[in-house]
Amino acid sequence: MADGAFPFNVPAPCAVTDEDRAAIAAAIDVEELTQLALDLGNIPSPAGHELAAGNFVYDWMEREGFNPRKVGAVPERNNIIGTWGGKGAGRNLLFTAHLDTEAPTWDPDLDAYKFRPATLKNREWQECWLQDGVLYGYPIANDRGPMSCFLMAAKALKKAGVDLSGKMYLTACPGEIGPEPIEEHRGIAYMGKDIGAHYLFHHGGVAPDFAIAAEGCDFGLTWVGCGYAVFRIRVLGEAIFTPLLTHPEDPADHPNPIYRLGGLIAALNRWGREYQVRNTYESAGGVATPKTQIAAIRGGVPYAFGAGTEVCNVYLEVGLTPRQTVTEVLHQLEALVREANLGEVEIEPVMARHGFEADAAAVAPLVGAVDAATRLTLGRPVERAASVYSSMWRDHNVFNMQRIPAITTGFKRWRPSPRDLADSTLIFALTALAVCGRAEAGSGPARAAPVYGDNPFGD
Repeated sequence: MADGAFPFNVPAPCAVTDEDRAAIAAAIDVEELTQLALDLGNIPSPAGHELAAGNFVYDWMEREGFNPRKVGAVPERNNIIGTWGGKGAGRNLLFTAHLDTEAPTWDPDLDAYKFRPATLKNREWQECWLQDGVLYGYPIANDRGPMSCFLMAAKALKKAGVDLSGKMYLTACPGEIGPEPIEEHRGIAYMGKDIGAHYLFHHGGVAPDFAIAAEGCDFGLTWVGCGYAVFRIRVLGEAIFTPLLTHPEDPADHPNPIYRLGGLIAALNRWGREYQVRNTYESAGGVATPKTQIAAIRGGVPYAFGAGTEVCNVYLEVGLTPRQTVTEVLHQLEALVREANLGEVEIEPVMARHGFEADAAAVAPLVGAVDAATRLTLGRPVERAASVYSSMWRDHNVFNMQRIPAITTGFKRWRPSPRDLADSTLIFALTALAVCGRAEAGSGPARAAPVYGDNPFGD
C-alpha cells in the first residue's frame, strides 16, 4: 500500500455539495476563529488544572446556544458537553479534544530533575500568539486549536441555517495527556485519561455512531492508536557502610545496584531498537511504530547517604500497538534481564493501556465523510496520517475500545496559520453534515443513503 493512500473508496453517509461548502465557508469568521483559539489557548491548563479552560468552553457554548453540560469525576476537572442537531434519525457524530496541555509539573522540586532552567522559561508552554502569519504556543497545537475548530464548525452550521438530523456532540475533556498515578504520586489528583474521555463515555450521556478526536494530523487521518505501559525494573543489592566498602573490578559485581545500571541500560537500548522494528504494525488505517524510552531512574535518598542503597528503580515506557499486550512485553523484559545476568531484578508494570483500532468496515462511512469534506475544502482526497500520529495515544482509542468507530484528524500540527484553522473548521462542519445529514422541516427521518450491508466496500 502506498504511504498515505487508502485502499477503498466508500461514499459518505449523506451527500455534501459545493453549495453546502460555499454557505458554510461564508459563515466561518477567520478572525473570530483565530481569536477564540488564542483566548482559549492562553488560559493556563496543565493536567490537573483544567477548571478555568473548561469553564471558558462551557460559557462559550452557552452563549452560542449549544446547551452545555458539565460531567466530571471531580468538580474542578469537568468534561464539557454541548450538542447541535438531533432533529431526525441521522447518525450521531462526537467531536472531542482535550483541555490539558503538555507542560512541566510546575513543581520546582520535581521539574529540576527533568528540565533545564531555560526550557522551563519557554513561554510556549502556556502562552499563544499570532506572529508572521502563524500561531505559536503549545496549547493551540495540542489541543485547544483543534477544539476551537469544531466549536466554530458547529457555529458555522448554525449560522448558515444548517440543522442536523443526527446529533453533533461537542466535547472538551480533561486529562488526555496525563499524568498517571505511579508510586507515591497516587490518587485522583494524578489521574489523567480515566477522568477524561473514559469518564465522558461512561457517564456523559453521549451515544455516538462515530467519533473524531480532533488533533493535529496535518489534515490526514488514522483510526489506529497505540497504547503504552510503564514498567518498574527494580534492581536490588546490598547497602554497605561506605568506609567498609570494597570496590569490585567489575561494576556488575558491586553490591550497590546503581552500579549495575550500565549493563541494564545497554541491554534495554539493544532491546528497544529491535522492539520497534519487530512490532511495527500496518493496517489500512495507519502505521503504528511502538517506541520505548527510560522515563526515570530512582535510587537511594540523597540526604540520607552513608551506605549507598539496596534498591534502584528504572521506569521504562513502552509503546503498545493494537495487536500487542502488556503481558507479552513483560515476558520479553524478564527474559532480557535473565540473559543479561544482572543479579536480583524484579519487573512490574505499574501502568498499562492497550492500543486500539477501528474496524475498517465500520469506520469506512466516517472516512468517506472526511474524504468528501477534504475534497471540497482542499481540492484533494484525504490521506492516511503520518505514522507518528498512529504511534501515540489519542482519545479515539477510548471510542474504538468501546466499539464506536473513531478516527483522529485535524489541521497542520506545527505552526498552523489562521487559514489552516479555517480549513479544518470547514472540514469538520462538512463532515458533520455528511455523517449526520440535514434536518428538513416537516420531512421524515433523515436516514443516510446508501445503506451498508455486511460488505460496505462493495464489489
